Amino acid sequence: MTSTDHMKGHQAGETITGAQALIRALEMENVDAMFGLPGGCILPAYDPLIESPIRHILVRHEQGAGHMAEGYAHVTGRPGVAMVTSGPAATNMVTPLCDAYMDSIPMVAITGQVGTNAIGTDAFQECDTVGITRSITKHNDLVMSGDDLPLAIRQAFHIATTGRPGPTLVDIPKDVLTNNMKWHWPTDDEVADSLPGYKPVTHGDPELIKQAAQLMMKAQQPILYVGGGVLKARAATALRELAEMMGIPVVTTLMARGAFPDDHPLCLGMPGMHGTATAVTAMQKSDLLVALGSRFDDRVTGRINAFAPHAKIIHVDIDPAEQGKVRKPDVPIVGDCRLVIEELIVALNDLRASQQQADITPWRSRVSGWQEQFPLTYEPSNDGGILKPQYCLEQLRDAAPEGTILVSGVGQHQMWSSQYWNFNEPYTWVNSGGLGTMGFSIPAAIGAKVGRPDKTVWAVDGDGCFQMTAQELVTASLERIPVKVAILNNSYLGMVRQWQEMFYEERYSEVYLSQDTPNFVKWAEAMGCVGIRVDDESEVASAIDKANSINDRPVVVDFRVDAGEKVFPMVAAGQSNDDLMLHPSQNLRREFLR
Repeated sequence: MTSTDHMKGHQAGETITGAQALIRALEMENVDAMFGLPGGCILPAYDPLIESPIRHILVRHEQGAGHMAEGYAHVTGRPGVAMVTSGPAATNMVTPLCDAYMDSIPMVAITGQVGTNAIGTDAFQECDTVGITRSITKHNDLVMSGDDLPLAIRQAFHIATTGRPGPTLVDIPKDVLTNNMKWHWPTDDEVADSLPGYKPVTHGDPELIKQAAQLMMKAQQPILYVGGGVLKARAATALRELAEMMGIPVVTTLMARGAFPDDHPLCLGMPGMHGTATAVTAMQKSDLLVALGSRFDDRVTGRINAFAPHAKIIHVDIDPAEQGKVRKPDVPIVGDCRLVIEELIVALNDLRASQQQADITPWRSRVSGWQEQFPLTYEPSNDGGILKPQYCLEQLRDAAPEGTILVSGVGQHQMWSSQYWNFNEPYTWVNSGGLGTMGFSIPAAIGAKVGRPDKTVWAVDGDGCFQMTAQELVTASLERIPVKVAILNNSYLGMVRQWQEMFYEERYSEVYLSQDTPNFVKWAEAMGCVGIRVDDESEVASAIDKANSINDRPVVVDFRVDAGEKVFPMVAAGQSNDDLMLHPSQNLRREFLR
């Protein structure tokens, strides 16, 4: 619908309820889907929703609504919307809000609140939602009058989607929804005037752009350190142009997988705690790190005083608070990644007309040598016996339709997914990076499928993560959202077990889940899904083919994998990246990394 079509329902100055104004405002923001669960204080908003063209997905837990909104936003770039009631419903939204805040995901949460006269009286299902969520939202607002609702919604969407994206929240008392107001829709100028302190810088400082270009021309061992901000800025095309023009190798963080094609000769894969040996080592040995939309997360840097010790730093980020927060840059550029990269390309082309770029051929050759010597590896199962999780992922990857979206939970399976999948397109990888939220995968996959119904969506989960939010498969079944789930079931909290084995002298404390309880096939069938169990390699291909062929309901494949398998490479928490632990089979070649 166009804005004119929307306005046919309510003309400016017409008297309507706050609830009608809320739904109308969401329509004006071109919301096509939202995720939620009704309850007492938000109930008035659910009545006009009946006549709205907005698709509402009824979740089984409010946390699921938030993660679905995140998954939707990850793959579409549009803000995900979740609507729940007050009190415990709002507090159940805290985890997805924090998750979205950490990973810069545009999301708008709408929560009900007790009536204005009851606020502060400890009324039934009252909580200070704005106070609770202040530190994990980019902006939040308690709307005390229906006349303020349209502007509050416009502000929420504007702030969530501009500058550094992030979650916003609008808390609405019940009587504000039931009382009448005069409909109006604020103009862009009115929104801007209402937020006088909010003016994100988008273009880079021209002098700093020139300084950065000079450093890039002179560097002999440069690396493009690419973070999730490149994806948020829709800068993948510009990034590729920059990398190819300069011939600079690229690392893509966990949040940036797909921003640069994995099959590109300049791609070194993921850096960090479980990054490829080449990506980690190249960053350590570099003389220039061009950080694009990345925040020097501790899982990437390891011990910060030992991180890339000889590298100058160019840091491009739209959030000025990130400049110097972890590592002081030599050239700090505040701005939108796409625009700044395009400005860098212009500046570099100007310089190339008068000076020659430093020869980085030896550096490229050295990096290629590391790639050949230290590929990702694992010990295959003997005679097709116990299943290896990496093998399952390789088979899933090779059988996946083109453009498949992969969503992961958090833990070993998340790292293996990032390592062994080939991400050659942006917006095909969805995961919880900063907060590391177990239970993220299932609802986020549902949201991703709602946002991109044309894509195959596979969720890779661990048996621990799966049990936290698996009830949302009921939502997927009843709403006809045919996601596919691969459980890498090792009967343990796998990453915890790995740490206890490596750093706690194999003292396994409260890490074993169960080998056979619950029965995931029966559980899947009880939720209206197809359930498949896989015990050995001979069953893997046929199970995946069957799952890929079913498109009318969700599918859950329970892969019973080796509990003792570990994620390598690995940098122990708090250690230097120079102390990278390789797969045991590669330790004899360690000297090649020098």
